[in-house]
Amino acid sequence: MTRTTEDTVRAFLTEVRSGRSPERADRYMASTVLAHQVRAGARVTLERGPSNYTEHVKEMLEMFGPFEFIIDELLVDGDRAYARWVQQGTHVGVIDGHAPTGRPVETIGSAVYRVAEGRIVEYWIQQDAAGLTAQLAASES
Repeated sequence: MTRTTEDTVRAFLTEVRSGRSPERADRYMASTVLAHQVRAGARVTLERGPSNYTEHVKEMLEMFGPFEFIIDELLVDGDRAYARWVQQGTHVGVIDGHAPTGRPVETIGSAVYRVAEGRIVEYWIQQDAAGLTAQLAASES
């Protein structure tokens, strides 16, 4: 039986993206996922797979330590799900060239995930990079 879009995305976020079990990415992601990353002034599409997504989450853990990941909203329409979240951690590793401060940091993000046959096959993600940069700069003052 195939998981629903909601079940797939909710489990992916709570188990994998949350940093609790990044090694479980292969349970929720197709072997190749198109990852559309939107930042002000630039759009990049990467090919992600479960193994490099696992490494991506491990890198976040190195920068933010064990973090709290809160899903603020999850809306589903057919094969797509929109998720908005807050990630709260501690600045324990180098982030965008900023040396660790040990201070709390919070990031806000959202993504639209497209699911086929119970696996994420594509997503469009936005992160509040400016908000994170402002927190890091304030920590250095």
